[in-house]
Amino acid sequence: MTSRWMVLAIVSSALFMVSIDMTVLHTALPRVVHDLDATNSQKLWMINAYSLVMAGLLPGFGTLGDRIGHRRVFMWGLVVFGLASLAAAFAPSATLLIAARSLLAVGAAMMMPATISLLRLTFLQDRERAIAIGIWGSIASGAAAIGPLIGGALLAHFWWGSVFLINVPVVLATLVLTRLYVPDHPGNPERHWDLWTSALVTVALVGLIYALKEAMKPDPDLVQALAAAGIGVLFGWLFHRRQKGLPSPLIDFALFRNARFATGTVAALIASLALMGVEFVFSQQLQLSRGYTPLQAGLFLLPIAIAAILAGPTVGAVLMRVGVERMLAAMMALTGLGLGLLTLSGDMSLVWQATILAILGFGAGGTMSVASTAIMISAPEDRAGMAGSVESVAYELGGTLGVAILGSLLAAIYSLSLVPPAGIQAGPLVRDSIDQALLAAESLPPDAAARLTEAARTAFDQGALASYGLATVLVAALALAMAIRAWNGKARPAAASGKA
Repeated sequence: MTSRWMVLAIVSSALFMVSIDMTVLHTALPRVVHDLDATNSQKLWMINAYSLVMAGLLPGFGTLGDRIGHRRVFMWGLVVFGLASLAAAFAPSATLLIAARSLLAVGAAMMMPATISLLRLTFLQDRERAIAIGIWGSIASGAAAIGPLIGGALLAHFWWGSVFLINVPVVLATLVLTRLYVPDHPGNPERHWDLWTSALVTVALVGLIYALKEAMKPDPDLVQALAAAGIGVLFGWLFHRRQKGLPSPLIDFALFRNARFATGTVAALIASLALMGVEFVFSQQLQLSRGYTPLQAGLFLLPIAIAAILAGPTVGAVLMRVGVERMLAAMMALTGLGLGLLTLSGDMSLVWQATILAILGFGAGGTMSVASTAIMISAPEDRAGMAGSVESVAYELGGTLGVAILGSLLAAIYSLSLVPPAGIQAGPLVRDSIDQALLAAESLPPDAAARLTEAARTAFDQGALASYGLATVLVAALALAMAIRAWNGKARPAAASGKA
């Protein structure tokens, strides 16, 4: 019989790729923006296109796996992901790179729910399942955290396209191993599948996120923002209406009546928002404000990845004894502590900053692992794909919102705070982003370049500080709400049956 742990290793290799691609561009982004002459809006869409498109398609592919079998969808996802990686690696323009990132998201959306659904169907004992899902969660958060390091290491020796090209050999090896070792659990052909519904929710998400980003610009186009919001709301309503008429909806909202399922989903979304958003801002700050190379920035962020990877199996081993709700509250509180310390860190020593990042990584990794377990043990087995897609949507949407909200806040504070030195004619684009300010400084005399660079870095640091503060408030508020619920006696240990 095929080892359960071999299945875990195989699906984890795919999950590792999917999660890395959420953040691998963070350290490569300054060079990509420079080489492709991208605007600040294109810069954010290079990051957001991946997670946003994935979030919209996840429900459709999750339920498709329930219908035709998760192994089949997983393998087709690997093929699409590999081809999209080649397209992204050799993209000649910012627009084509965004399009390739969107295609990457299609492959990732096919794989992501299948990875955890295959674990749900393979591991049948509660304790082993909690450990396996804990490892799954730690890989998801740890890989996302280690993405900037991998990007920085590759950029130290190769061109920026290498951050995508590295996916290709992993895809090929995972395809072969999946064919050999992953059992083909049959799907349920009676389950209805509807791609049109998935398209509706994708348009709704894109419209709402675009409206949010436009509204948070220093000089927003309110007509565009309102139009995008209107499209998002309209397609969201169409999605909800179509769901009500389907014999088997893409998302069974009755699942959210289970308090544990709903709590896990919210925790996954907020933890991902904080981790991905803060990591995006911090990696840019390290390079653009502090002058780190991509590799140095990736190494600086390494404590987040190490702590997140350790958190999953550590928390999973004791989760059933402590209780899901209590552990969620504790991990969210630890995440909030890390974010608060990061906001106040200032000029602390490297040792203290590494400790703060490790606290943040362990808290966020632990939160994601427990949230994953809470979601998956609360759903029936025949809805494993649906539950997996809901969980993945929470992660991807959280990451998208994190980059969109914290990145937009950073850009807004930067533009409002920047005061170009007197006598320097740098042009209006310097207010668009620090990248444009540094590009403008390259064409100025040394003294003027130094003064413009210092002004831009000061404004950027103010925006980064505001972003960290907002993330801290969001996480702390959720941690407090969870703690009140858990310690009021409403929380209980997970049932042996695996149901909440």
